[in-house]
Amino acid sequence: MDFSEDEIKGIIDSSLRKNDLKEKYEFAITNIFNQPITVSQNFQNEYFNTAIKDLITPVNALQVETLHLYIEDKNYIIKKMGGLIAASIFFTCIIISAFALTIRTMFKQKNLSEIKSDFINNMTHELKTPLATISLAIDALVNEKVIHDVEKIRYYSGMIKDENKRMNKQVEKILQAARIERQEIKLNLVELNAHDLITKVTDNLQLQIQEKNGTISLNLNADKSLIEADEVHFSNIIFNLLDNAIKYSKGNLHIDVETSIAHNDMLAIKIMDNGIGMSKETQQRVFEKFYRAHTGNIHNVKGFGLGLSYVKAITEAHGGKVKVESALGKGSTFTLFLPFHPED
Repeated sequence: MDFSEDEIKGIIDSSLRKNDLKEKYEFAITNIFNQPITVSQNFQNEYFNTAIKDLITPVNALQVETLHLYIEDKNYIIKKMGGLIAASIFFTCIIISAFALTIRTMFKQKNLSEIKSDFINNMTHELKTPLATISLAIDALVNEKVIHDVEKIRYYSGMIKDENKRMNKQVEKILQAARIERQEIKLNLVELNAHDLITKVTDNLQLQIQEKNGTISLNLNADKSLIEADEVHFSNIIFNLLDNAIKYSKGNLHIDVETSIAHNDMLAIKIMDNGIGMSKETQQRVFEKFYRAHTGNIHNVKGFGLGLSYVKAITEAHGGKVKVESALGKGSTFTLFLPFHPED
């Protein structure tokens, strides 16, 4: 090697500048026997273990010499590639997030598809039954034996009227759900006695309860019962909760309806049954639109899965809330919390 230490340093400096490296370094040049020929001022023997090695003479040269370059900042490569590594991590996170979002969307679409199929099946079943009854009643009305019998004409005409009302109610439920979603429901808030309305609704359901050989107990013990509510919608939410208790009942149906004053100074209305109960998963989703608890046969309990979503929406529209507590095989408890009338 015919270069001086300063000349070698100048060559190394030039090479490092070309690669945009500004770290401090030390160097040594060794011969074929690893004996130092030229060494920078602060180069130490332990640097040989971590230094970058590069052959600076041809392999078949008479004097094979190796450059040992020790860079003091061991993280210079990481610093040099820091931006590229950060960009790689950033884009990897974006790809993973996009993949996770795609999978989530696929599962959500699958769930929506299942809900849609269940809703169409239920709607078809709910409308097909009254249509079949109407069709049979019409056939009976044109029968020669019936057409001249006034009593039978009244009977079958009444049947057609009842089934027509039933279909209208089902269609109204669907339209009502759409109006709630678009927030088009307008409440006619008036001063109401909650106890009186609860009693009225339970009286109207006595026939259904008796058909199930069931009983209902009213414990309306709240000291205050005046609320500001829409009479029609409030009656509907009580009806829906009681109707659900009847639908999902088992043997020896019994329903308890209690009122009390909650700790947040609201009227608490509890509707408790001893029916089939619900799993934790069902409790989390029971207020979702079109969701229906699985009971083995999709048609053994009629409905569209709109009742409880309506209860939640209307209760919240009144400034209240609703919660459910349940256990499989042990029944369910729905609790409504409604604000009192300001003057009560």
